[in-house]
Amino acid sequence: MEEHHHIQRSTDPADAPLDAGPATPPPAPEAEPERDTWPAIRKGLRGRCPSCGKGPLLHSYLKVRDQCPVCGEDLYHHRADDGPAYLTILIVGHIMAPALHMSFVHWRPQPLVLLTILATGCVALSLFLLPRLKGGIVGLQWARRMHGFSVSPSEPRVLAPATHGNAREDRP
Repeated sequence: MEEHHHIQRSTDPADAPLDAGPATPPPAPEAEPERDTWPAIRKGLRGRCPSCGKGPLLHSYLKVRDQCPVCGEDLYHHRADDGPAYLTILIVGHIMAPALHMSFVHWRPQPLVLLTILATGCVALSLFLLPRLKGGIVGLQWARRMHGFSVSPSEPRVLAPATHGNAREDRP
């Protein structure tokens, strides 16, 4: 004979166990087509639009275009912020620190010569890497649909943030 133990449960949410999940499952996200991450990053590293790979991503040294002139993809959503600078410092440091050590051990140059060569190398490598890494981060954000890149053309567009108190028009 089986005995059924009836446990009376409280309807007060504060009495719920801490590890209990929500009573209703969260709504299923809309199915959006996958975007390939590595091709988008490679396109960004080359300074090209992560969507089509043909249009230029930057219109000055580090300024990302609002839209791709070739495919019309909106690019103003990006939030690269300090990421490219951190990656540049990381890469330049990992290249130049061993170069400093090896050159000092092998050739023992004068300190000013060593400083001049390594400072020039650090600046040149940083200036080379910074726009490429910014493009790579924008490509990653586009591929992963981060920061508004998931908005499809059929959805209503969000106004870009206003600058200097002037409201910007809705993007086409």
